[in-house]
Amino acid sequence: PVNRKCPACCEDLSQSKYKDLKIEIEARSLDDIKKILSIGGIQRILIDNFTVEQTLEAVKAVAGQCETESSGGITLETIRSYAECGVDFISVGALTHQIKSLDLSLKAV
Repeated sequence: PVNRKCPACCEDLSQSKYKDLKIEIEARSLDDIKKILSIGGIQRILIDNFTVEQTLEAVKAVAGQCETESSGGITLETIRSYAECGVDFISVGALTHQIKSLDLSLKAV
């Protein structure tokens, strides 16, 4: 859920020497997205664990006000569907979750 202190946090950042610091906030529901957009000054919303249909609704709600990134539960089989929703970035954990380690050793001669 959106931290109620977030608007104050963003205000503090706007007054700080780190004015170029980009802010990304994670959303877990469409309601979170509405709250995040009401804060303003956010550069990216992380759309976390949404279905493709929910992601499409989220992108429509954001309507270009900031960048969007989809993450959570996205596989190599579903990445195209998420991309077609219009998100700006996609994180695919499946790239690293499915890696099998290789046991190698070297001997100095």
